[in-house]
Amino acid sequence: MSKAIFQLVDELPTSNLTVSMLNALDFVAPGEWQNTVGFVNTIKTVTGESDEALIQQIGERAIYLFNDKSQGYQTALWLYQTVDGTDKALGAAALANKVGEKIPLLGFLNSVTPKPDKAQTIDLTLKVVAELVAFCQINGIPGDSIGDFVASLGEYAGESLIRMVALVCVDGLIPLGPDFISKALSSISQTNPQELSQNSTFQSIKDVIPGNNDSGKLNFIGQSFDSVKGWMGDLVTANNLTPQNVVGHLQNFVEFSNDKLDYLGAFLDVATNYYEHTGTQTLARRLIERAVAEI
Repeated sequence: MSKAIFQLVDELPTSNLTVSMLNALDFVAPGEWQNTVGFVNTIKTVTGESDEALIQQIGERAIYLFNDKSQGYQTALWLYQTVDGTDKALGAAALANKVGEKIPLLGFLNSVTPKPDKAQTIDLTLKVVAELVAFCQINGIPGDSIGDFVASLGEYAGESLIRMVALVCVDGLIPLGPDFISKALSSISQTNPQELSQNSTFQSIKDVIPGNNDSGKLNFIGQSFDSVKGWMGDLVTANNLTPQNVVGHLQNFVEFSNDKLDYLGAFLDVATNYYEHTGTQTLARRLIERAVAEI
């Protein structure tokens, strides 16, 4: 890790396209996510503490835990960053000055290309696997603990819940349509290890995916996605989620026509980093909670 955890939390943006997108998805989990930024501010928010000496102590313990290589915190953060970073073909820098105004998507259509459905489904399933492995790393349990992860999904809240909501909406519904779950399951079952090995995200994170070889890792990816299909399906049903009503909420900050949903998916891919943003917040919260417990 090139940066300290307190620096990463301090540098989280208070407003950008990622924050706008996550706020727009609040209708799925009302009031769940607040964009808590700043390391000291996060300690105060998580603990309710105002004693400066105790806040300092908690912060130092959290930093110590993060820096301890025998713990899984750095691997978890690297996963959140990596599954987001591999799709930044356009770079969000060009869009930074657009915050606060509606972005007409038409101007970007010549610089973003929708991924084929196969690549999109592989990326979707890899984000689920990254979430699962990061969860195991943070909680110090074996990386193939699918059952523990699925059980924990029912208790997801705050930044962890909004991350999974964004996964369903932005990486599932918008680019792949209302039947994204069955489409992804079908696609991954028809994927061979050679195809998987050509995926840049897989190449980046494959060393931490359980499995003895690409074939074993492909099986694990399929099992992982299959295990969360019930939770995802329930989320979609309970909130009556469709590509159209998700898009309706996103139209507060981006302009586009409904026949260009695949382009919207590509645009959000390159212009936002919701996995890294909320993943950093999740990690900070877990470190602070553990630091408090140990102090």
